[in-house]
Amino acid sequence: MRLVIVTGMSGAGKSSALKMLEDAGYFCVDNLPIQLIYKLVQLTANGTENFDKVALGVDIRSGQALEELDEVLEQMKSDGFSYEILFLDSSTEVLVKRYKETRRNHPLSGSGRVEQGIELEREKLGFIKKNADVIIDTSRLLIRELKAQIDKIYVNNEKYNNFYITVLSFGFKYGIPMDSDLVFDVRFLPNPFYDPILKPQTGNDTPVRDFVMNSKEAGIFLDKLEDMLTFLIPNYIVEGKNQLVISIGCTGGKHRSVTLANELTYRLKKLEYGLKVEHRDIEKDAKK
Repeated sequence: MRLVIVTGMSGAGKSSALKMLEDAGYFCVDNLPIQLIYKLVQLTANGTENFDKVALGVDIRSGQALEELDEVLEQMKSDGFSYEILFLDSSTEVLVKRYKETRRNHPLSGSGRVEQGIELEREKLGFIKKNADVIIDTSRLLIRELKAQIDKIYVNNEKYNNFYITVLSFGFKYGIPMDSDLVFDVRFLPNPFYDPILKPQTGNDTPVRDFVMNSKEAGIFLDKLEDMLTFLIPNYIVEGKNQLVISIGCTGGKHRSVTLANELTYRLKKLEYGLKVEHRDIEKDAKK
């Protein structure tokens, strides 16, 4: 039997993940009292019905009993029941935004600020996250992207790396992305903006891509950046970091930064980390 403990921060997508697992054929139970988890595992593993895939949702709603989870999991392990822990995480900024949009109260905030409840929850769930087999940060994930990750790990049984990279193109005139970890300025490259034919196109179009990459400096920049990231990422992982936002900016975020973000994403695929590219400002000039 494959047993997945689904947990994580409130608002990070635990309920959505459980629904996805249910759709994939898992027998799912959410918010089961901690004291009953072991009994349910015994029943599903040894009962007359065939439960070959089970997912249990555990979160901060368990209250003080959550502290007993460690003991329950240790007992399961010693009795030969294997399990995996999936931890859904998200940045505090994104969680606050989600709570404000839904007008819900955080389970630990009471009459106080949502941020305080989130940080308290992060502290209480720290021991679970530390022992998690898979950590998915949903700060920048769309529902379909989360489903793709869930299917990859728990349906297709593919290898998953807890480190997730977002390569983000942007325009400096619209501001540097606040969630950037690393920011690179590619305004030193020739600008397609001044070519009447290329101006209305973007870095996703072959003529613009060729124009930018025909610059010797573009290739040198990518070589040096790739080399630096190959060095940095393993060291970030050792220090406990599980996501990295690499922002690449040009003036308007439409030509050079888009091209370089695409090219860097292509190069990073060989590192086998979670990876996606976003173009924040690619359409902004077109709307004017």
